[in-house]
Amino acid sequence: MQTQMTGLSVASQNISNVNTTGYSRQRVQISSSPDVTTGIGPEGNGADATSIQQVVSNLLNTQIQSQSSTSGYWTAQQTALQNTQNALNEYLNGSGTTSSTSATSADTSGTGLSGQLSSLFSAFQNVATSPTSESARQQLIGAAQTVAASLNNISTQFSNVKDSLNSSLKDDVTSANKLLTDIANLNKQIYTSEFSGGSANTLRDQREQDLENLGKLTNFTTSTGTNGAVNITVGGETLVSGSSLSDTLQTYDAGSGKYLVQTVTGGVNLTLTGGSMQGTIDARDGTLATMQSSMDNIAAQLINTVNTAHDSGYSLTGTTGANFFNGINASTITVNAALANDPSLIQASGTSTALGDNSAALAMANLGTQNITALGGKTFSGTYDASVATLGSALGKANTQVTNQDTVSSMLATQRSSVSGVSLDEEMTNLLSFQRAYQASASLVKTVDELMTTTIGLKT
Repeated sequence: MQTQMTGLSVASQNISNVNTTGYSRQRVQISSSPDVTTGIGPEGNGADATSIQQVVSNLLNTQIQSQSSTSGYWTAQQTALQNTQNALNEYLNGSGTTSSTSATSADTSGTGLSGQLSSLFSAFQNVATSPTSESARQQLIGAAQTVAASLNNISTQFSNVKDSLNSSLKDDVTSANKLLTDIANLNKQIYTSEFSGGSANTLRDQREQDLENLGKLTNFTTSTGTNGAVNITVGGETLVSGSSLSDTLQTYDAGSGKYLVQTVTGGVNLTLTGGSMQGTIDARDGTLATMQSSMDNIAAQLINTVNTAHDSGYSLTGTTGANFFNGINASTITVNAALANDPSLIQASGTSTALGDNSAALAMANLGTQNITALGGKTFSGTYDASVATLGSALGKANTQVTNQDTVSSMLATQRSSVSGVSLDEEMTNLLSFQRAYQASASLVKTVDELMTTTIGLKT
């Protein structure tokens, strides 16, 4: 009867946890009790519940941990690249919303820097057409200030994205350290619980969940330690050994605000291979850094080429030698304040004696269609469009990978559920089976009791 009651208890536990995340169904292992030797041979002595075991697939669990790491990597990449694209303030496909998959010269609607560059060189052309027009000069100053402000804003937004990614990396490290601590503690609890026999199923489920959550943050390898412990190695460094937390993680500045990960006690710089930590690092030091460099190069060449043509020209007052732009990159580019306050100082003429001459203004206007060597032989707009297209391509790849990983993760979860998940139909069948066995055992005990009473009554 006690054996069947144990079976009823285990089935009840499974039903209670049918919706519990990470729960693995349990099965009571029943075996025949040792026979009793009699004069006519061994006689059966009933059945005993020998253990309560989880129904798990270690292979599937390992695969899910690995896929968690891959999913974490691409999800972090996707988020970082989406934030990078949003920083451009470039609407794509004419939809009024930022595309999350691609960005090419055919995609841009002209509301961002691409259209502003075109407007700038068109404004130079208007001044070339009407060199003495105050209105044309005012429009040129406005267009130049818009381009400079956009480059300033993009640079600031990129810096904000970089800071956000560094903050995210630090948060991930904090979360990883907590999980490592929890896993080491669970190793100890499992050993204590199983010391006298049996299996600490609930604790093992908790540890498996922690391992999968750790996988989302960084890739790691495991080995089986003594007493059912799981040892964890990250980047070749052992962080959990049995019930001991051998080391933890921290971020460090590798230079220029590029935070990476190292061990605290050992001080070993780690090379991570997956998880959201590495996804964040790769997005920050890859596509984001490339985009920032591209914007700085566009700004620097715009400053240099426009200033070269402008410096040699003459204003309406006959002055010369003034820069049109100040600054050295996207974060510092500004329009010369003197020109902004007095557009007549724009040096559009090629000679001091002919105010209506437009050769300097025309040279600046022609920069819009010239292939600039320092821009890889592309125009300003072409360079910008190519950079946006590169970002769009990277984000499109990340989107595809996230979708693929969702499919793989869902497939593995389904496979594990078929092995470890609770089936209500199956558990109800088990309940009925154990119930009937219990009732039969109770009837047997009652029958034996009646027989013994009758036997004793015969003597009376």
